[in-house]
Amino acid sequence: MSARDEILTRVRHAIAPSSEAAAPEIPRAYRTHIDGSIDTFVARLHHYQAKTRRVSKGELDATVRATLEQRGAHRVVAPDGVPRAWLEGIEPLRDTPPLATHTLDGSDGVITTCAIAIAETGTIVLDGSAGMGRRILSLVPDYHLCVVSAQQIVGSVPEAIAKLEAVRPLTFISGPSATVDIELVRVGGVHGPRTLEVIIAE
Repeated sequence: MSARDEILTRVRHAIAPSSEAAAPEIPRAYRTHIDGSIDTFVARLHHYQAKTRRVSKGELDATVRATLEQRGAHRVVAPDGVPRAWLEGIEPLRDTPPLATHTLDGSDGVITTCAIAIAETGTIVLDGSAGMGRRILSLVPDYHLCVVSAQQIVGSVPEAIAKLEAVRPLTFISGPSATVDIELVRVGGVHGPRTLEVIIAE
């Protein structure tokens, strides 16, 4: 047998289906349910230097408009599914047809909803569905305003994963974009918005 034949034979044996029994199920006894309170979620967001507002659902529309006005945001990226009541008095930039990157970069910010939020890590998760749009919409603008319903807040990451659709494009956001890779100096806006503001509707 030539060296070539020997190598190919070894490869065939290595990739051939195994006749051994399937690997045993690994027990997952880790904690999956923890405190999913709004207070915990807000505390984590503040740790990341994100801004928060807690309002009743009846105050939500007016609060969103007031928040954008205080920010001075007039040209705001608004994915399909964002309620019209939130956009009164501003120039919404719709993503149909898809907005160019330079248009996103020149906007005053983006407003989205979320798929779910995680109290333990202060994370909001976007899945590209109505109210969230393409992943790039929340990564290029310098300001991100996200509206979270209190019912969307779960305690832990495993709880969130169990509720999310794995086939969707998931974006996990824990606070404003920042890095300390360069001489341990915190720099914002490296791979996402420098300012994250979250409105929680209770």
